[in-house]
Amino acid sequence: MFDVGISEIALIGVVALVVLGPERLPKVARTAGHLFGRLQRYVANVKADINKEMEFSELAKMKDEVTSAAKSFEQTVQQHANAVESETRAVEKAASEDAASTSAPAPPSSGNPAAPTQAALIAQQEEGLSSAGSIEPPGPGAAVTQASPAQTISGYSPVTAQLQSFDLGVEPPRRIV
Repeated sequence: MFDVGISEIALIGVVALVVLGPERLPKVARTAGHLFGRLQRYVANVKADINKEMEFSELAKMKDEVTSAAKSFEQTVQQHANAVESETRAVEKAASEDAASTSAPAPPSSGNPAAPTQAALIAQQEEGLSSAGSIEPPGPGAAVTQASPAQTISGYSPVTAQLQSFDLGVEPPRRIV
C-alpha cells in the first residue's frame, strides 16, 4: 500500500517527539493505535459483509437452478404418467370391446349333459389345454354364463393367477446376532 521504510518511521517519530513533546506523545500514540485498530475492524467487517452477500447471491442462483431442475423433472414424470395412463385406458377399452364382441349371450335352455361345466373348463386350462380347441361349444340345451372381461383375456385363468409365484432373486433380510 504505502512504501514506508524504517528510516521514514524513525523520522516521523523524531518530528512527533519535537512537536508534541515527551508528555503528550504516548497519549497520541495510544489514540492513533486505537483508531488504527477500529479502521482494521471496520475494513474486516465490510469484507465479511461483501463475502456474505456474494455467498447469498450464489446460493440464490443455486436454489433457482435446483428449483428449475425439480420442476422439469416433475413435468417429465407427469408426462410419462399421463402416457402410461392413456395406454392403460386404451388397453382396458380394447379388452372390454373384445369381451363384448366375443361373448354373445345364447338363449337359456334346459341342461345338456354333454356341455362342459365351468369347473371342467378351469381344470382343462390348468392342464395346459386350450379352452377353445378341445372343448365342444355348448349345445342348444346348455345354459351359458357371461364371461367377465378379465376371463376373456388370452391365457388368463383366475385359478392359475392365484397359484403363480415369481422368484425375484431377493433374499430376505438376515438378522445379525
